[in-house]
Amino acid sequence: MAASDTLALTQALIARPSVTPDDQGCQALLIERLKTCGFTVETWHWGQTDNFYAVYGSRGPLLCFAGHTDVVPTGQEDQWLSPPFVPTQRDGRLYGRGAADMKTSVAAFVTACERVLQNHADLPVRLALLITSDEEGDGRDGTVRVVHELQARGEQMDYCIVGEPTAVNTLGDMIKNGRRGSLSATLTIHGKQGHVAYPHLAANPVHLALPALAALTAETWDQGNAYFPPTGFQISNIHAGTGAGNVIAADLVVQFNFRFSSESSAESLQARVGAILDQYDLHYDLVWQLSGQPFLTPAGRLTEVAQKAIADVCGVKAELSTTGGTSDGRFIKAIARELIELGPVNATIHQVNECVDLAAVDQLSLIYEKIIQNLAVD
Repeated sequence: MAASDTLALTQALIARPSVTPDDQGCQALLIERLKTCGFTVETWHWGQTDNFYAVYGSRGPLLCFAGHTDVVPTGQEDQWLSPPFVPTQRDGRLYGRGAADMKTSVAAFVTACERVLQNHADLPVRLALLITSDEEGDGRDGTVRVVHELQARGEQMDYCIVGEPTAVNTLGDMIKNGRRGSLSATLTIHGKQGHVAYPHLAANPVHLALPALAALTAETWDQGNAYFPPTGFQISNIHAGTGAGNVIAADLVVQFNFRFSSESSAESLQARVGAILDQYDLHYDLVWQLSGQPFLTPAGRLTEVAQKAIADVCGVKAELSTTGGTSDGRFIKAIARELIELGPVNATIHQVNECVDLAAVDQLSLIYEKIIQNLAVD
């Protein structure tokens, strides 16, 4: 089997306009190929979301490849140099929505498994793929529900590789071995509406909130650790007013987010925010949303095998990092002893003219193949 099968499969996936959560037949294509080489496949369709879990083998540690077939909307198509769902090779790159995030990785999962099983049908490693069409959407009917199903019957993974685009400049230069937690909040500061010429008859919530907001932005939440940078606090949106320039608003609404390290917990951050706000005698409401807890795979067997595979294929030394946003790894880590994220360069994800280096398509499949082979000789 030629490595170029990965490119053909990637292009076939890109050609399906699978804007989240509509899979558009991507998973049917993958399932057909996996069944052909001996995988047993379970499917779940919840709401508008398609999911499947495919397993091969009955002995040895379990290595799961996890990813998604859905993509974000294209944006203004007239700004694309080529149609977003027409895979196009140009200047050494493959263009199309999902090329980097993450149809190349999904294709590379499948072709890596196909090549390994073609030569080693009695592999001393069990292989699995967990694929959803709801990673780019609200995520309620995707990986999180599949994990709950697997947890309910006591299934565990020894190793998991999520195919998110993790590289910065060149394939393999970065592996994510964890992610920060994400905790968001909507803060409403209540005042009293009035005329700007008579502020003594009103209570301006903007003025009332400013010292507290300054204190929140100046706070040091933790120092991070060897794997995580310090917890960060960012205000993402502030809104007040009626639209009239001569009216003091009744309320100020502030949205903010923590990307937090394992040195802090969601509960501790919530308590500290409340304590700071209470110092300023504010009348407020605060609604929290926890999107994910921090998770970490310390340097160990999986990171070692992945770094060696990258060095062998690309001649690159991979850095371990926990930076960036959230991923479905936050759900899978509950049942995975070791989990990393490893995929293409992320420079164009969610952008117009999303692309991946053509050379990286086959290289990524070879990296995954070598990881399987090296884990098989443990």
